[in-house]
Amino acid sequence: MKILLCPLSDGGYLYPAIAAGRELRRRGHHVSVLGRSTAATVASDARLPFAAAEDFGGCRAFSATWWGPTGAAQYRAIVRAARETGADLLVTSVLCNGALLAAEALDIPVVVVGLSAHLWDYRAGADDEPHLGRTRQSRTQDCLQIYAGLREQTGLAGRAPRWGDEPLLGDALLLRGDPELEYPGAQLPERVRHVGPLSWEPTPDPAEVEEIGDHLARSGKPVVYVHLGRFFEGRSLWPRLNEAFTGGRFQAVVEQGRSTDPQPAPDADVLLVRKRWMGPLVDRAGLVLSSGTTAPVLAALLRGRPLALSPNGSEQPLLTGACLRAGVAVHFPNSPSADAPALLESAWRDEGLRARAAVLGSRLAAMDSAARAADVVERVAGTSAASRAGVSAAPSFEVSTAPSAEASVSSKENHEYAISRPR
Repeated sequence: MKILLCPLSDGGYLYPAIAAGRELRRRGHHVSVLGRSTAATVASDARLPFAAAEDFGGCRAFSATWWGPTGAAQYRAIVRAARETGADLLVTSVLCNGALLAAEALDIPVVVVGLSAHLWDYRAGADDEPHLGRTRQSRTQDCLQIYAGLREQTGLAGRAPRWGDEPLLGDALLLRGDPELEYPGAQLPERVRHVGPLSWEPTPDPAEVEEIGDHLARSGKPVVYVHLGRFFEGRSLWPRLNEAFTGGRFQAVVEQGRSTDPQPAPDADVLLVRKRWMGPLVDRAGLVLSSGTTAPVLAALLRGRPLALSPNGSEQPLLTGACLRAGVAVHFPNSPSADAPALLESAWRDEGLRARAAVLGSRLAAMDSAARAADVVERVAGTSAASRAGVSAAPSFEVSTAPSAEASVSSKENHEYAISRPR
């Protein structure tokens, strides 16, 4: 089977797709990557053939920052690349509406790699779910409106969506978290599967890791790893970071991520970095402070590190709420009235918080998530093939119901090809 990975090229979306792709290649499938030209080195590190979206007319089309306005360019780039390569199946990420429509136009299946918790409406239950930010219904309706607008733009509005009133899920949506991160009693849509973290990142440069280690050793203070997502329309977290890491007992390694305009105070114990990897830095830390995006949350949990979360916009409040319910995180308010150093000290010393993070992290680490993801991809491909042959077949996905916080979770379950540029 020929599989085209076409997620957003930002690490939080690209890396888990690569984790699944590497397992699919190990099973003998032809797997390649389509993305921004800047992702070429990442694909090379993963030993997967790569094509630049710009060569297929997809400028900015695989950037999380531009995911809405560039949907049509993403659609065209994926259609062209898939036709050039003879792709039988697409693997994409949430927010890639262009990939969903490309699969529909090409009449091939598409599997969507999601975040650590479900973003949109549940199938049932969770009527009393509190909301730190916007509601699920609001988020779902906005995403569906953007999707519907792209159908108009690409000329597909005249045909009924292949997936009825749940088109955002594709043929299957893979959640990278644990059922404990869903609201208790909620029922996920039928095409949603928990597969685990799909953890992968480029190989760190040993010299860079050593240089950072030397810097941290000179201070000698305990390390907090800080990973900032986008600030959206909210206030910058930098005043609170400067308060927390100036003249106190902690030092910070701050990954800028997709945030802009870093503002560390001159005397703050802050080391700014911008790396394609975070594992070695989380390993050195005893606590992870984040805005509540999936990549740093999972990186922390997989290493048994508790979290201090300061959500701003988009999915950040939802993931923060999930982690607070699971008892693996504390809220780090972005407020002048909050005592930032005291909050860090309290979280650092909370043994219960640390123990719960270790338990959940061990459960996530025990999942063979790449194998689970590959199983779903192969099952979707088989179902699609059977359907084309006129055989009635449906994916045998189980419907997940989120357990209570106390419930246990069961743990069931090299060919390459070059992509030619368009002439």
